Amino acid sequence: VQDRLDEPSFVMDHPKITCPLAKEHRSDPRLVERFEPVVAGMEVGNAFSELNDPLEQRQRFADQLARHEEFATLDEDYIAALEHGMPPTGGLGLGVDRLAMLFTDTPAIRDVILFPQLRIHAAHSDAGEPEPAADQ
Repeated sequence: VQDRLDEPSFVMDHPKITCPLAKEHRSDPRLVERFEPVVAGMEVGNAFSELNDPLEQRQRFADQLARHEEFATLDEDYIAALEHGMPPTGGLGLGVDRLAMLFTDTPAIRDVILFPQLRIHAAHSDAGEPEPAADQ
């Protein structure tokens, strides 16, 4: 839906299967407490309430492994840390590079990144040109 959102919006309550570290929604067990701020059809951040139940976290990791998801792992250290106790918590990450794209009306993220070496690499790769030597 993001590309159809013209005005600043929040996309909320994502499917549980897509967010293994997010806390289950309070009124719908198929969802998690997660939102993404979207501006001009572009996600500029990600936020969710952290899952702090070690038993449920173990089950979600196991479900990912059973579905053969690409980066699935059973992180025993993380589960052990949860077993020691984690208070209710959450977080929000905003993409400064994406905000810079919005403020400068730049269509490609590589044009606003802070590391020019990566920008040169991406520009040469896209144009089909040979990449510059590593020492350039």
